[in-house]
Amino acid sequence: MPLFWKPYRSDVTQFIDTLKAKKPTLEAEQRAGRALLWDRAIDRSDQADWQDARVRQQPYVYQTRGK
Repeated sequence: MPLFWKPYRSDVTQFIDTLKAKKPTLEAEQRAGRALLWDRAIDRSDQADWQDARVRQQPYVYQTRGK
C-alpha cells in the first residue's frame, strides 16, 4: 500500500458531500418533506374498509369473463 494512499470516493459521494456542505439544512428539509407524505399514523378501520372494497384482479386481465 502506498504511503499517500487515499480511500476511493465516487463522484456521486463527493457531489452529495459538497451539496450538504453548501446547504447544511438539506437533511432536515428532506425529513420534513418525507413527514408530510409518508410518516403518518394508519387508521386501521379505513384500511380494513379499503381491503374489503377491493376487487380481485382476474388471472389474465385481457380475457373476458365467460357466461
